Amino acid sequence: VYFMDNEDYFKRKAVFRDDQDNFFDDNGERMIFFCKSALETVKKFGWPPHIIHCHGWMTSLIPLYLKTTYKKEPVFGYSKVIYTAQADQFSEVLNPNFTKKGIISAEIKDKDFDCYREGTNTALTIGAGKFADVVVYGSENISDKITEELKPARNKKIIPYDAGWLEDVTPLLELYKSLTES
Repeated sequence: VYFMDNEDYFKRKAVFRDDQDNFFDDNGERMIFFCKSALETVKKFGWPPHIIHCHGWMTSLIPLYLKTTYKKEPVFGYSKVIYTAQADQFSEVLNPNFTKKGIISAEIKDKDFDCYREGTNTALTIGAGKFADVVVYGSENISDKITEELKPARNKKIIPYDAGWLEDVTPLLELYKSLTES
């Protein structure tokens, strides 16, 4: 287990909200730092992952970064990306700085980032889903806008929510196996 730290972003007791339940203004920047740091750690240590499974909005930039900025990195050459979409995890909008700072390289074109621009939970989920190889619905309460935007497309698998996963994860293990064999 590796821990990423940055005193500007993480030296506080709460994770996403302050004592008055206000969404932190820098949550977008913290997400960018987290996503980039995770990928840079994998790259630095040379651990070639077969599967990168991202859960929720905090990881939503990883699929974009892998398909653009890190596309030519040998360590990620055979990696498949799964994104698990959750029910709305926040109702606020990320600080507008998120849009400027989220484009971390010239490989990310404005059109690539368009789906993220609103800075909402829904926009982040749609963006991640568009760049992931597989989308898993991790809740039965996924918004209609997300399911409409992420309808199965060419080369994209959509795995609907299944409450049975709590009892038997075999279908998910089979998904992992199918991705590593392709």
